[in-house]
Amino acid sequence: MKKIATWLVAAAIMLTATGCGQQADQATTKQQSQLSSLTKANHQTKQQVASQESANSQTASTIASLKTTLNRQSQAASAANSEAAKQAAAAKNSPAPKAQPTAVDTSATLAAKNYAGQQELTINSDKPGFSAAELNTAGGAWEKYSDLDQLNRATDANALLNQSLMPSTKREPLTWDPTGWHNRRTAHGWLYNRSHLIGFQLSGENNNPKNLMTGTQSLNNPLMLAHEMDIATYLKADAKRYVRYEVRPIFRGNELVARGVQMRAQSIGDNTISFNVYIFNIEAGYTIDYATGTSTNS
Repeated sequence: MKKIATWLVAAAIMLTATGCGQQADQATTKQQSQLSSLTKANHQTKQQVASQESANSQTASTIASLKTTLNRQSQAASAANSEAAKQAAAAKNSPAPKAQPTAVDTSATLAAKNYAGQQELTINSDKPGFSAAELNTAGGAWEKYSDLDQLNRATDANALLNQSLMPSTKREPLTWDPTGWHNRRTAHGWLYNRSHLIGFQLSGENNNPKNLMTGTQSLNNPLMLAHEMDIATYLKADAKRYVRYEVRPIFRGNELVARGVQMRAQSIGDNTISFNVYIFNIEAGYTIDYATGTSTNS
């Protein structure tokens, strides 16, 4: 019995020792697993830190580049402002440049044109080309008719039109025969009209030789009249309105009948009236001898 008891005690001790060992092994395994997880998390954190540091570096580089660009642009703007100031000062101290020829200075060019199916042409992109001084209204409305030339031809008519120049009485019959006046009947009436450079309804000028030329019916009406009506309608709407206006007959050499007329006009303060045109002095169905004013059927 004593031996059996001794053996049982020894067995119990061995079982107890085995159980403790197993518990110890389990604790060690758990600690190793935790350590592995911590090591892995630490590695991931390091990677995140490295990635953020790289992003921060790129952002810093971008900011530095933008600052450099901004500095260059500021320097360029400063230089441009400085140059503009120098140019402005130089322009202020320099004499005014000479006026360049405008669309007005085209008599020879216009006289050389030949009718090719279109009776009215625009000049200078339809821009009248008046200078600021020519558009000044300080002196009020006015009209001026240049003297007849050596061949007794009308040459030019200028005006600053306003209601104050418009007639209040009816027009009387015309009696002056302009150069080249060899009129004849046509199927629609008469070949020629005594054409006013500045229409009677705009100026009240009638039997003024300086304001009359030999013009075909189609030149006078509808083409010239259409522009005159536009101006008259504009002026009648407001007594304070002005229109700068010029009409020039265009002759080729010493011919007595104009090849056409240049008309240009500009309303003051707006562009309601604004044109620059050349109208050929022709009539469909007739051939005109511009040197004399005689004509034949085409």
